Amino acid sequence: MGSRAKKRISPNEAALRAGIALHDENPLFGELHREEHYHIEDNRKMGKQTAAYVSYTSIPRKNTRWGWNAAKWRGEIFLNKDFPLSPEQWAYTIAHCELHLAFGHFDGDRMPGYEKVYEDGTEEWVASIDEKLWNAACDIFIANFLDGIKFGQPTGKLSISVYTGPTADEKSIYTYLQERGDFTWEFPFGTGSPFEMDMKGLEHPAVYDITKNERNEFATRFALALANSVTRVVGEAGGHDKKLGEKQSPSEKTAEWFINHYPLLGGLASGFHVIESFDECRKNEISLAAVNVDEAKIYVNPAAGLNNEELKFVLAHEFLHAGLQHYARCQGRDRYLWNVACDYVINGWLQEMHIGEMPERGELYDESLKGQSAEEIYDHIISDFRKFSKLNTFRGYGKGDIIGGEGISSGTTSLDDFYKSALQNGLEYHNETGRGYIPAGLVEEIRALSMPPIPWDVELGRWFDLHFAPIAVKRSYARPSRRQGSTPDIPRPRYVIAEMLEHDRTFGVVVDTSGSMDTKMLGYALGAIASYSAAREVPYARVVFCDANAYDAGYMAPEDIAGRVAVKGRGGTILQPGVDLLLAAKDFPKDAPILLITDGYIESQMRIPREHAFLIPKGHRLPFRAKGKMFYFSV
Repeated sequence: MGSRAKKRISPNEAALRAGIALHDENPLFGELHREEHYHIEDNRKMGKQTAAYVSYTSIPRKNTRWGWNAAKWRGEIFLNKDFPLSPEQWAYTIAHCELHLAFGHFDGDRMPGYEKVYEDGTEEWVASIDEKLWNAACDIFIANFLDGIKFGQPTGKLSISVYTGPTADEKSIYTYLQERGDFTWEFPFGTGSPFEMDMKGLEHPAVYDITKNERNEFATRFALALANSVTRVVGEAGGHDKKLGEKQSPSEKTAEWFINHYPLLGGLASGFHVIESFDECRKNEISLAAVNVDEAKIYVNPAAGLNNEELKFVLAHEFLHAGLQHYARCQGRDRYLWNVACDYVINGWLQEMHIGEMPERGELYDESLKGQSAEEIYDHIISDFRKFSKLNTFRGYGKGDIIGGEGISSGTTSLDDFYKSALQNGLEYHNETGRGYIPAGLVEEIRALSMPPIPWDVELGRWFDLHFAPIAVKRSYARPSRRQGSTPDIPRPRYVIAEMLEHDRTFGVVVDTSGSMDTKMLGYALGAIASYSAAREVPYARVVFCDANAYDAGYMAPEDIAGRVAVKGRGGTILQPGVDLLLAAKDFPKDAPILLITDGYIESQMRIPREHAFLIPKGHRLPFRAKGKMFYFSV
């Protein structure tokens, strides 16, 4: 007898098997694969329009001689081998079904619902959902997740980009769909047919009794798979991977510790290549450590002899320099002194968080500066320049440990975005897992990274709002209402603007007209002042021009100031005489604020004993600590 002919498989089934292979090659989803959870069916059992669906049902507890077995929940994925999909689409479909289980979409405590209070005072969370709406919300959440990690090829006709609602979690998506009220009961992001759910078993949400060791084993396995895959993949991306037989340096092991055990900084650690090389440190004049934000590299000097705890402190220090974008926040300040100010802040936080141990060298820590921002500490430093000019940072005496930054501080780049997002995501995960204390100041700075800076002209508008409230109106019988004629016997007053003195609603403007001022920038600033003055019904401003001397231009309409400015001189000016002129003027109100426009090349001290603000080109600084508001403008 001849050998049996091999069973031929259809092209669709071949694509399914290729898709399973693609799925298993992925470092994350490959670890989730369990043969016992897969069922390959055909069109007769699943229908021609269904590619796959997932079910989650309970296995009843059994009473044995050792006691009651923990209840198990069986998660099963059904795949239609006759459905026409490409291998990439099958890999996507299988991952989609697995994530329904791994994300706990069948778990009652993950669903919307309410707290049920029993007579004995105990509480229980009761899931209460529209099953189809919940299925659609979970599909959207998974589709957004898979789109973010760029895995496989979606099977739906619609791209997830057409969905414009919230994506933070399944509950927020569910609420959004519920509030819209126009849900059409279609499932464009699922794996079933267009009008059929791909989740079976939602009518009985899973409830676990932790006292009996019941849990979602798929979520547990997913967490382990995620940790393992992240360690491997981000290690390769960050240059932490080692060839067979090659040992990791102590610094690389410490960076790996952050990836595996400290969520706040794990994302940042994954993106940096830690170089422990004496030659590199000698070339870059690094005594202990430094961070190159342009190349995402951290240099550690092996000759420093740092122990494991000191390495944790030093690497966390450098990670925070990059994550908090200290290189971009310099904004015209002295780079070394700004670096020192940031070091004081970071070292204070790390001491509070008990991360590692601070090395004896480069110890920039002062308990009296606790709670102050880097900007506040910098202003304190410049008041005593000689004391702080040669402090020992981790890089060495008189050198900042932030290398580079000029190339990525002016715009949004992929590396810049990575630093921000890694730290923001790390904070969210750190809080969710409760991995330890984080100082409020650090949390505030990380939160601020996700908020776009307020434009300078908006801040200036708020300053005008603070000092010039809307003009009040009052009722006056001296001017009858237009409707008075319809009721001659009933007096009707008219609303009129309250009377005010000519110069009661005004402010002072001291303009630096020295040669160092850019005429285009100056005109732009004056134009903004004119528009805000007109919007707040400020008719006149008292203007003083300053270069070597102060020139009183008197009261002018704000829109006329720009036409009277004449930039002259060779740069450098003194603004105090202009301020003194306004303070001494008898026709200038004592409570009127003063706005000073300058490029910062002025005297080293000023005395302004009333409300004031400075308008300065972005990238410039004052040579002293200002008490008033600062607006950094740009064209």
